[in-house]
Amino acid sequence: MDTKAIEYHVRGILEAIGENPDREGLLETPERVARMLEEVLEGIKYSNHDIAEMFGKTFTVPNNDVVVMKDITVFSYCEHHFALMYDMKVNVAYIPRGKVLGLSKIARICDMAAKRLQLQEKLGNDIAEIISEAAGTPDVAVAITGSHSCMTARGIKNVSSQTLTQTFRGKFKNDNDLKLLVKFE
Repeated sequence: MDTKAIEYHVRGILEAIGENPDREGLLETPERVARMLEEVLEGIKYSNHDIAEMFGKTFTVPNNDVVVMKDITVFSYCEHHFALMYDMKVNVAYIPRGKVLGLSKIARICDMAAKRLQLQEKLGNDIAEIISEAAGTPDVAVAITGSHSCMTARGIKNVSSQTLTQTFRGKFKNDNDLKLLVKFE
């Protein structure tokens, strides 16, 4: 990520909106914004395959019982408005094929996949793809609910709206009982 270019352009944005980037409160703002973007958009540096390799630590199990992890908290940024997607909860379920992911790895996968400019629908697909590769199973489900500041803080300003997306792969596509495992209550 080119933080010097970000600093330059943030300074230009401040000037374009009529602010003085040399006033006390804004003196370090371009640098702060550059550091913040480098942190919150870290996932841009990695492909889904890279993330699966980074967090693909698995353990052998004797059975293939469904694994479900709910209420994983993430945030992201809308690729259309650069607006924050917040209060996001991710539910993940998968059917192992002889090995399971470490539980913290599931949360880390969700977090890293969220650190990109994107759509919530794409985030669900990315998480499902990464979990599938890391766990070695085609049977994955991801449900995400979240608020989008492009809906709540601008435009229509509908502060109570939430978006729910669901991604079903493998056995989850046609099995309604399995789909219920990732449902939000």
